[in-house]
Amino acid sequence: MARAIHRVTSSALGPYQSAVVRIGFAATWLLFLLRELPYRRELYGPESPWGWDMAQQLIANNHAFTVLMWSDSTVWFEVVYALAVLSSALLMLGWRTRTMSVLFLVGVLSLQNRSIFMGDGGDNVIHLMAIYLVLTRCGQVWSLDARRRGRAAARGQARVRDAAGPVLWSVLGVVLLLGTVVDRIGGEWWIPVLLWGLWIIHGVWWAVNRYAPGSEPRTLLDILANLTHNAALVVIMAEVCLIYATAGWYKIQGSRWQDGSALYYPLKLDYFTPWPALSDILAASGLIVMLLTYGTVIVQVAFPFTLFNRKVKNVLLVAMMLEHAGIAVLLGLPFFSLAMIAADAVFLPTAFLLWLGARAAYGRDRLLRRRQPVPGPRGTPEEQPARTLVG
Repeated sequence: MARAIHRVTSSALGPYQSAVVRIGFAATWLLFLLRELPYRRELYGPESPWGWDMAQQLIANNHAFTVLMWSDSTVWFEVVYALAVLSSALLMLGWRTRTMSVLFLVGVLSLQNRSIFMGDGGDNVIHLMAIYLVLTRCGQVWSLDARRRGRAAARGQARVRDAAGPVLWSVLGVVLLLGTVVDRIGGEWWIPVLLWGLWIIHGVWWAVNRYAPGSEPRTLLDILANLTHNAALVVIMAEVCLIYATAGWYKIQGSRWQDGSALYYPLKLDYFTPWPALSDILAASGLIVMLLTYGTVIVQVAFPFTLFNRKVKNVLLVAMMLEHAGIAVLLGLPFFSLAMIAADAVFLPTAFLLWLGARAAYGRDRLLRRRQPVPGPRGTPEEQPARTLVG
């Protein structure tokens, strides 16, 4: 018991898994925003069919949080959209991860709550994971923050110099204060409490690191941060299991899933057939349709029960990721599939992630070496051919 308590308080578990989840969801949301860039005003902006008045009435009833309701100005919408894109890119890279995770949350909630009918199911997963990521220490590895800390440690510095952090903290504090004073934050009560709490905690964290790096308050902050991270990671895992268990058990109750023909019908809908020829080939084979239909149900229902058997869990994890890749190609739902694959990544084994990181670093180093100019032979132009022949 004491060993388990020490483990969950002394370190943030699953650093590579949380980093993959961070990169996956930030990349998914970033790619979605970039793809919809030409249509952004029709989806979430002033030109949306879900007009300003209708959105205002809905938000007055459900108390959803969105900064897009602060103003109906086109300029304000463009600023919010640009900040959503920027925060997604910086969170994916891991620059000022704590701050960017909060801005990522604000961007996701603001856009999705502005037009609630613009989504394909993956937006719900991104919505939830954006909240959970704020509570995790997802920048420990594979981030610019980790790289900066590593370089400081290599130089023997006790702490990392942080000039941008206090500036960001101050600017965001002013914005948060203005939003509170004019009563524009909105949302449920926990939204302003969460934002103010995170802002205060980040300020206290910086002050303790700056003035008392080796003290008991610093140790206490580390323990609390580790506990929060580990609890959020457990919640993410439970959320993924709940999604699959719910989907699987609801499928079992459907007659089309029971007779093995459920997959046939979306393959015949024009809206879900980006590759009609490929969809027709699959739909023409009753055996393939039946196997894929039953296989989907079996994998989703069985996955939560295999978490304590590493080998079986890894097999089903691969099967689920391949299933989502197939959904992306066959049904034309790439962002839903990317969101689910990013959520599944929380269960990837650490050894595989380390191998994947090593392969990625090796490929990066080879690419950088190829781009570096090769120094030519020295000497006069008349001497260079001779040097080449001799050398």
